[in-house]
Amino acid sequence: MAVSFPLQISVVIPVYNAAKFIEAAVASCLQFDEVREVVLVDDAGPDNSLEVCQAMADKEPRVKLFRHPGHVNKGAAESRNLGILNSTSELVAFLDADDFFLPTRFDAERRIFKEQPDADGVYGAIGPHYYDEAGRALFNRTFEHEITTVRKRVPPEQLFEGLSGGTGDFGHFSLDALTVKRAVLMGLGRLMRKEIHLHEDTDITTRLSWHARLYPGSLEAPVTMRGVHAENRITQNDRLAHTHHMLYKCLWEWAVEVGVDAAATERFHYKYRLNEQRIQPTRNAALSHALRYRRYLGRYDFRDAFLRRWSGAESKTTRLLHTILDKLLA
Repeated sequence: MAVSFPLQISVVIPVYNAAKFIEAAVASCLQFDEVREVVLVDDAGPDNSLEVCQAMADKEPRVKLFRHPGHVNKGAAESRNLGILNSTSELVAFLDADDFFLPTRFDAERRIFKEQPDADGVYGAIGPHYYDEAGRALFNRTFEHEITTVRKRVPPEQLFEGLSGGTGDFGHFSLDALTVKRAVLMGLGRLMRKEIHLHEDTDITTRLSWHARLYPGSLEAPVTMRGVHAENRITQNDRLAHTHHMLYKCLWEWAVEVGVDAAATERFHYKYRLNEQRIQPTRNAALSHALRYRRYLGRYDFRDAFLRRWSGAESKTTRLLHTILDKLLA
């Protein structure tokens, strides 16, 4: 069913230890008439975020504040889930508490939802906003591209193939640049999975790309800015193989459950197994697994397995060889 106009959007923001950022995040949402409500979910952080959020909710009718039962900490996945369940608009968008929307955030949505009646959602690009030099250094060490985006503009029926690793260096999009029908989210059967630490957003965007018709919006220019600082969860992750292991385990189990095509299911399975090997103490295990199943793996998975064997996971040599091999593999 086509969406109604003017657009009605709920923005879901999980809030943890973000008192110094959350007011700017909320203000960036309230600049849009389409945003009918900003759904804040306090996740019991150690700072005064709750007081800041409560003050905004008391002052602005469009700001709504929720807490977990017992006022406990449950993590980003369950906080976003609580926000989705308490949202009331036809469309849902997401924002992290230390990020902010640009004035162009919903330009593509206004056009695409009008021109494409079958659209279930629209995704775009996000860029970095550096709050400190320590954050910039961690960001540059963690990410290969400054702009997080899908690098190939494809119709909805080809998006899952790209996100699941079937078309090479496809890229991906962030939740902060996704606007999707609430009914589609509720129809997934399972919202964000709390057991996937850090990558719960990748899991749900991948599943959405299979279940829903998602159209590309602004892929070249960011519509949201990611707040980059020394406390970012993703750049502080020192257990990358462990978190990827759980992500691809869950995606593989989901693919089997819903009947995803065999090639994509195998890709998820082998990425799960590859990261299972990575967390074992021997370096040879990851390389031998990558060599055996290289036709199912993206070039970056194969590259990482190779470098782990010869230089260690996080050494300076690894980072230099990353650059060299990327050029050879391009």
